[in-house]
Amino acid sequence: MRLVFLGLAFVAGAVSSPAVAGELPEIFDSGKLLATSGVSQVEGAGGGGLASWALITGYGTRNGVGANIHYTGVALPDYRLDSMGAAVGLFDRVELSYAWQSFDTQGVGAALGLGKGFVFHQNIYGAKLKLIGNAVYDQDSWLPQLSIGLQHKENDRGAIIAAVGGKGSVGTDFYLAASKLFLAQSLLVNATVRETRANQLGILGFGGDKHGDYSTQFEGSAAYLISRNFAVGAELRTKPSNLKIAHEGDAWDLFAAWFVNKNLSVTLAYADMGNIVIRNNQHGAYLSVQTGL
Repeated sequence: MRLVFLGLAFVAGAVSSPAVAGELPEIFDSGKLLATSGVSQVEGAGGGGLASWALITGYGTRNGVGANIHYTGVALPDYRLDSMGAAVGLFDRVELSYAWQSFDTQGVGAALGLGKGFVFHQNIYGAKLKLIGNAVYDQDSWLPQLSIGLQHKENDRGAIIAAVGGKGSVGTDFYLAASKLFLAQSLLVNATVRETRANQLGILGFGGDKHGDYSTQFEGSAAYLISRNFAVGAELRTKPSNLKIAHEGDAWDLFAAWFVNKNLSVTLAYADMGNIVIRNNQHGAYLSVQTGL
């Protein structure tokens, strides 16, 4: 976390210093409309907090590049999830991302015999490719922007995952996302179909003693722009329930995002992650900060 805040300070300083800003290559053109880069999804992709969108992260146009770093924290009654990482958008066509997640079991770890504050860690490597459409410029068409993507996840607790019935500690999600922006109505809607074996987004591994194969899951988002800088909305994400140890429910959130400028955004949300292992009703505060070029 310390490194992330140092990174935030570095990027913020770079964009605010006239001398440094004047030296930035023209390829960082920041030509896209404010808020059309989305925010950093909890697994590192450009989108909402829970859902991956078809939009490419950053404000680079088809002639430019955008990049950002993020920190996200989700405080639940019995657990805590922290995510930090970086993403780059290349020519409004390709997105590459990385996120590192830390999942603290707090008191539940002791109840499960793992020890109080036992932590799962996960590395997530993402890639996204825009196929067709343009969410901003295709206002005279019902065709949404379509993108395909993947997220390769590596968990460091293979022995624990096997003990709770998980099939493995490494897995890859694949998704198809469709995003449509209605400029006249200040409304963005997104629908994503994800093929996954992940248990609790991969924090508890992949596949299980109840179901081991890929299943098709849905992610939906709607965001309304109240003003040029503020957006509110809601998301829903379905999840597979692969483990016999506990039923895994769907997740949803209600969010408000403040786009301070193209270099900084802050997202606050009420997030409900459903049941997690032996604790029901895991809902709480979600905070995400993103800064970049």
